[in-house]
Amino acid sequence: MLKLILVRHGETDWNKIRRIQGGGSNTLLNERGREQVVWLAGRLCREQLVAVYSSPLERALVTAQAIAEKHRLGVSVEESLKEIAAGELEGRTLAEVGRHFSHLLLDNLNGGELPRIPGGESLEEAQRRGWQFVQGIAKGHSEGAVAVVTHYFIILGVILAALELPLSAITKFRLSTGSLCALDFDEGAVRLSAFNESIGRTVIG
Repeated sequence: MLKLILVRHGETDWNKIRRIQGGGSNTLLNERGREQVVWLAGRLCREQLVAVYSSPLERALVTAQAIAEKHRLGVSVEESLKEIAAGELEGRTLAEVGRHFSHLLLDNLNGGELPRIPGGESLEEAQRRGWQFVQGIAKGHSEGAVAVVTHYFIILGVILAALELPLSAITKFRLSTGSLCALDFDEGAVRLSAFNESIGRTVIG
């Protein structure tokens, strides 16, 4: 069985003030984010990791490096793990746009096609590249545990694809910074065995 551990990076100041932070923003961890990284690295010491993959964005890469160091592993950097490209919405606050970002990404869903953010990408496009990467990992690692450090919309997109749920369900989920989820791949079946485990929150299943 492969245990795929999906890790959301630690907090940044943009997370704190609810500023849209997509694939075009290379923001740094703040003090709380660094505390979350210490917790994640300690928590994942219990796992027998065989590989660590990361988005190239600094907030994810620093998180991944702390986890990998505990296992004496290197970090494989993957462009496909970057956060959704937010285009013209990059850097704007949720107060400015007047809605939660998840809802903005689902505009016109009833028309059958998800909108592409001007200058960016659609939620479906971001999900597709994240899920394709994860499927490759599942083929390449049939056993053990693999950590993938990435971002909010990539993680939720992957989970929805794995569970065969529609993208519209993304508004039903919230994912904390510095958290982990886990998918177990076992003989063709996929099970969500942990969701949003973080400081003060315990694993499910």
